[in-house]
Amino acid sequence: MSTSLEKRWYEAMSSIDHCVLCGINIYQIAHRNEGKGMGMKTAPWMTAPICPEEHMAIDNGKDLTRDERRALMDRAIVLAHDALIRAGKLKLV
Repeated sequence: MSTSLEKRWYEAMSSIDHCVLCGINIYQIAHRNEGKGMGMKTAPWMTAPICPEEHMAIDNGKDLTRDERRALMDRAIVLAHDALIRAGKLKLV
């Protein structure tokens, strides 16, 4: 069940209309795969809008090491947070 805060987060994240890694405008909201259990998702703020190709590379990519996949997802999350701050949708108080 999503809280009001989580719903607002996903709405803000969906306002980024492109993959934060490659820039194309086809994207999915992807969760970070570290620090969760089977069938569990990480916190909503550990997400980023990325295209299906990048999502596959991060989740199942054979061409990247586990550390490279985690670093790429971390980069996507930072870029997403930066985009939200620049758009005035994430305010630090």
